[in-house]
Amino acid sequence: MGTGIGSTPPLQTKGRPSSMVRHRQGLVIGLVVLVALYAVACGGTAPSESGSVAGPTSPASASESRPSSPLPAAGAAQIVSAHQVGGRTWDLTVRSPAVGTDVYVRLLLPSRFTNAPDRRWPALYLLHGCCDSYVSWTRSTDIEQLSRDLDALVVMPDGGWAGFYSDWISGPHWETFHLLELPSLLKERYRANDRRVVAGVSMGGLGSLSYAARHPGMFTVAASFSGVVNTRLAAAESQAYLGLLQSQGEDPHGLWGDPDADVDVWRAHNPYDLAEKLAGTRLYISAGSGQPGPLDSAGATFDQTESALRAENEVFVKRVRELHLDAQIDLYSPGTHNWVYWQRELHKAWPLLSDGLHDG
Repeated sequence: MGTGIGSTPPLQTKGRPSSMVRHRQGLVIGLVVLVALYAVACGGTAPSESGSVAGPTSPASASESRPSSPLPAAGAAQIVSAHQVGGRTWDLTVRSPAVGTDVYVRLLLPSRFTNAPDRRWPALYLLHGCCDSYVSWTRSTDIEQLSRDLDALVVMPDGGWAGFYSDWISGPHWETFHLLELPSLLKERYRANDRRVVAGVSMGGLGSLSYAARHPGMFTVAASFSGVVNTRLAAAESQAYLGLLQSQGEDPHGLWGDPDADVDVWRAHNPYDLAEKLAGTRLYISAGSGQPGPLDSAGATFDQTESALRAENEVFVKRVRELHLDAQIDLYSPGTHNWVYWQRELHKAWPLLSDGLHDG
């Protein structure tokens, strides 16, 4: 997959994967609905992800998450602008050869950043979900207040509308941007050190776990909230993700290729298949049941998207336990695919994330 750090086994023109587990009919229905919901969400804010927590910053428009002016893939990445949104919050524009355009990153500086000019800081990376952007965490959680005494950088990079935290076959190379270009810039400009933890929601959960597994030792903790953790759970699962990409105007085979012919590439980005490589990384895994509860708005109905992802997470958690990985698990009910639950999960995971930044 290109020349970036996300390179994987070459695409194959023949050969099929071993038979995959067929899941219950409800999962298949849920996956079809998942594609439909995401397609609607990408026309605006997903109803299931619209919960927000009041904060000092305002969300950017959808167009702001898609910088224009494509760039040639040559030269080193550079920060071309840094805008102080307010207080500790900065928006960076990074010119990325790996992605081929300018990419936005929201950054929360440590409270003592200015008063400790010689100190280097660990970093918490927060990855957004599909059809959202780098502003989602400050828009929909209290991360600014929560991280006030963290003594760490909080890094919220854009990951593409449906970029799936991977180096696409012909670009963009999101993995290379997130794990090579961006850390280098943060070391140079914001005194980052080499200690990192990562958390993500939905598509960002895939990013969190796959990044940690594909680059052992880069993150001490990886957390996934309602994450995409098994893209190969059933044949319908893979087709659902291809449908999602197609609904966004993408080449559905431009990400990991064909799920049958290029099964090795799919496996190389699938948290379930990568689980053994998470040994040594502390994990936090959570997902809801899809059943609405008191945190949901009045009239909320059963959430097929969360239910489908819950099925993925149940199988993933079983694998995690078989491997005796160091993991905190929260498979809860009720719970929908909604920021009000991810806000709660962020708080539950906070002690683990904080310890991962500063212990050892």
